[in-house]
Amino acid sequence: MALFVDPSTVTHGIQLAVAPVFLLTAVSGMIGAVAGRLARIIDRARVLEERLKGSADAEFVREAQWELARLRTRGLLANGTIGSLTLCAFMIGLTIILLFLGETTAFKGESWAIVTFLFGVFCFMLALSCFLAETWMATRILNFGRPKF
Repeated sequence: MALFVDPSTVTHGIQLAVAPVFLLTAVSGMIGAVAGRLARIIDRARVLEERLKGSADAEFVREAQWELARLRTRGLLANGTIGSLTLCAFMIGLTIILLFLGETTAFKGESWAIVTFLFGVFCFMLALSCFLAETWMATRILNFGRPKF
């Protein structure tokens, strides 16, 4: 296996492998945003649980338990989003390695690069779906002063 023989081949390999890095930038930004949302979900759940401990009001207990159930579901969706994004980043990183090795050595990994890239994109789409569901749930919980029906 020839390694780094021609500098122009290495340069082209780097150019080829850098293209998926832009997806990694989007993934890292989303992980930060979702981690922030998850932190707020956890903080809200802690506040509710603390208030719930000292409350004897049956109506408040019922509403707090309802909201805690929704926060639990939102937390699971946020965790699913972060997990999917992490797997996406791993697959895109693997794609970069395969593309670079395929261009700079005799390694034939183009078909694997296609699979890893497509799986990474699938994970990204799954993460976007989880993120959409979580944000939809977040806005459904809020009533913005509207009467409850």
